[in-house]
Amino acid sequence: MNDALLEDAEQRFHDACEHAQLSVDAIERLQLPEMSLKVSIPVRMDDGTLRTFAGYRVRYDSTRGPAKGGIRFHPSVTAAEVTTLAFWMTFKTALMDLPFGGGKGGVAVDPKELSAAELERLTRGYTAAIADVIGPDLDVPAPDVATNELVMGWMVHEYAKITRRHQPAVITGKPRQLGGIAGRSSATSDGAFLVIRELRDRVLDDLDRPRAAIQGFGNAGAQLATLLAEDGWMVVAVGDSSATIVDPDGLDVAKVREHKDGTGSLAGCPVGEERERDAVLTTETDALIPAALEGAIHADNAGELQAKVVFEVANGPITAQADRILDDTGVEIVPDILVNAGGVTVSWFEWVANRQGDRWTAATVAERLEERMVTETHTVADLADERDLPLRTAAYVHALERLSGAMDATGTADLFANGG
Repeated sequence: MNDALLEDAEQRFHDACEHAQLSVDAIERLQLPEMSLKVSIPVRMDDGTLRTFAGYRVRYDSTRGPAKGGIRFHPSVTAAEVTTLAFWMTFKTALMDLPFGGGKGGVAVDPKELSAAELERLTRGYTAAIADVIGPDLDVPAPDVATNELVMGWMVHEYAKITRRHQPAVITGKPRQLGGIAGRSSATSDGAFLVIRELRDRVLDDLDRPRAAIQGFGNAGAQLATLLAEDGWMVVAVGDSSATIVDPDGLDVAKVREHKDGTGSLAGCPVGEERERDAVLTTETDALIPAALEGAIHADNAGELQAKVVFEVANGPITAQADRILDDTGVEIVPDILVNAGGVTVSWFEWVANRQGDRWTAATVAERLEERMVTETHTVADLADERDLPLRTAAYVHALERLSGAMDATGTADLFANGG
């Protein structure tokens, strides 16, 4: 699956290259990551046994600045998956015009099987193993799947112990007490909501009360459900790894969230009708919002979707084969590198504040995030119209042209063109 994910990413890259104004050197430089590291992390378990976990960190490109990308703890983590996610981050930071490149990391582990003490030892061991390849001016990790601000707090503390220096800008998504920033935990959902708001009339023909189905009811999916409901949407279905909850008249999102927070799953929810976990993907709706893991929509189920538009909150939730099926059936796709870019944008704010020794208010973060998300959303939409491109291709073209401009500005192409 992960190798297929990388192939999908490469296919979208090459598709976009056909429509972008790029130098040959830029295309060549994006073929491989700058650095790919695999480490072993021995952890002494609570029962005294020793287990060794595989960890990864990939820096795909740093032409525009330090690599930026999250750390995920999940059993499916592989070198191919991390490379793909770092590849996507390279385009996401360029699309949002952030002074970052793309990176990603992870550990192949099921954190649910670890005690809190074991998780801390694993996190600190992973930080020590990758310490030489991260830094405020080199590569800046952040939270991702199954990691949070507590894990980031352990990482920034361990890095300070290793380097003998207090360097909060090495990690973003930290607790506020360690230099974190207001609004970081909700940044992905806040940014996604802004993109949806700006494109709503374009992709849903001015519907008064559109319907949304959300796959993935973790931090991002649950908060986005609340924002949409408050904005007048009907959230008709939500799903997690245990179940799908459906109500064609609109779910009481607050009650669904209360049940999820209290039990840890949607199964047994007293609101709506419970169905199998994947039913959320084929529920009749106006907007489908995959907000879980990659590859949820594939060739085997894409033809069953009953949505007019898909907003990709997860990274890579639609395979390249499914892309073509949805295109043939007229389903619009708003790509992940735009929709979920709120997280990395607010991470940039945190990095800037840390380097300045400053604190930003929640109001400042919200204002700056809205400005950046709205600007780039309209830039992508305008480019799609000007060049008659799907929104996904337009987003990649926009990012690629920024990357190419930065790479060409290093002078390498000119040097060799003149026989240097």
